[in-house]
Amino acid sequence: MFSYRGKIMNIIEEPSRKTPVLAETDVLIVGGGPAGLSASIAAAREGVNTILIERYGCFGGVITQAMIGTIAWYRYAKTVDAGGIGLEFETLAKSMNGSINIFGNVKNKDMVKTLEEEGLIVNGEPTYEVLDTEMFKHIADKLVQDANITPLLHCSAVDAIIENQTIKGIITESKSGRQAILAKRVIDATGDADIAFHSGVPFRQSPKNELMGVTVNWGCSGINIGKFLMYVYLNPGSIGDWGETTGKEENSFSTYLVEPFNKAKEAGEIPKDVNIESYWTNYTDAGEITSFNGIHMKDIDPTNVWDLTQAEIEGRKRVLWAVNALKKYTPGFKKARLRTIGSSLGTRESRKIIGEYEITEHDIRNEARFDNSIGICPEFIDGYGIAVMPTTGRYFQVPYGIIVPQKIENLLVAGRCVAGDKISHAATRQICCCMVTGQGAGVAAAISIKDNVSCRDVNITKVQEALKAQDVRIE
Repeated sequence: MFSYRGKIMNIIEEPSRKTPVLAETDVLIVGGGPAGLSASIAAAREGVNTILIERYGCFGGVITQAMIGTIAWYRYAKTVDAGGIGLEFETLAKSMNGSINIFGNVKNKDMVKTLEEEGLIVNGEPTYEVLDTEMFKHIADKLVQDANITPLLHCSAVDAIIENQTIKGIITESKSGRQAILAKRVIDATGDADIAFHSGVPFRQSPKNELMGVTVNWGCSGINIGKFLMYVYLNPGSIGDWGETTGKEENSFSTYLVEPFNKAKEAGEIPKDVNIESYWTNYTDAGEITSFNGIHMKDIDPTNVWDLTQAEIEGRKRVLWAVNALKKYTPGFKKARLRTIGSSLGTRESRKIIGEYEITEHDIRNEARFDNSIGICPEFIDGYGIAVMPTTGRYFQVPYGIIVPQKIENLLVAGRCVAGDKISHAATRQICCCMVTGQGAGVAAAISIKDNVSCRDVNITKVQEALKAQDVRIE
């Protein structure tokens, strides 16, 4: 018997069972978000058999489930990027009409001039485009199929198979029942370090009242875009509105939007203690803004199923409050209506592994360089009330050690759960860095197999040369 939330619950003792093997592979990637996609593509390109499993019905993770299409919104004219698979996402999406030019229809010359001065428009083109998150479901399929990766959707990983401190595979649950997948190397790209946790890897997790909040995103249709853009021009948001900056970002343009929600609070239409402050990502000629990142909720543990349930339901209720506030208090929204709600919470922080190296705030802020670099990431910090944008070309190198967990062999970790301190997490959690650690993990896993050495002992020079061949900037 045990107690949870004041309730006494029974413990069921399950009988031992024989678990059928579903598949065997060289490299198994668990989690099909930006990190997992990058890892699987990178491994497959190195010529090893690769399986990618995902618990939902599509790949893309936070892009497709939480509607975060702004994978490169940090990019300015002088930003130095990592290249590699992250850039391929954007290039392929654009070629397939799967991205949106966020500033393409801005007609106000003064606003265009401002965006040019800030380096967000260069030679008439935006420095980044927003992914069409619905179209990306298909784009991700194409990326997986073109790389000859074996995909497996609707499949959850529930345990790890460990022998002599070495991972041998995972246990899955699906409509097909409880099954095992055996692999020579496993990459945990779950975001929450689920496989590392089940493997017994040391990790840290802050109390939930200290974790970054979770988000439910939504989209609207029926908007008079011209009226709305004029409102934005007359009431511009800035990066300084939402975080401590280095000074250079203080007055930089941001799609930060809070006035309509504050007016609704003043009118008693939204509870005073509810935090709604939104960032809109893009608009279309059809009168849509496809994603508002605005429902932020604290005190949620993304590894607790009760908390997740509470946040999903509460978040959808708050979306309705937000849409009504937009309709009532925002020019251009009079005839707007709810278009979409994200299929899953956007989560920013939960478990983080203890790795061979812990990247630090000092590393991020001081352009750290490492002999075992697996890529570079712009000096881009967004979290804990800090907003640093890579407007001047500064970047840090990503060390291999942050993806190598302690204690367990032949397991690598990619994405937001890599090793590091609190403030560095505000950089390594970003999609751009998740793709760097993913691609690095995929290549390292493949080379360790070909050289018959553990992931911990892989020849980092060979890994770096292979990453360069995959168009990754590592120095």
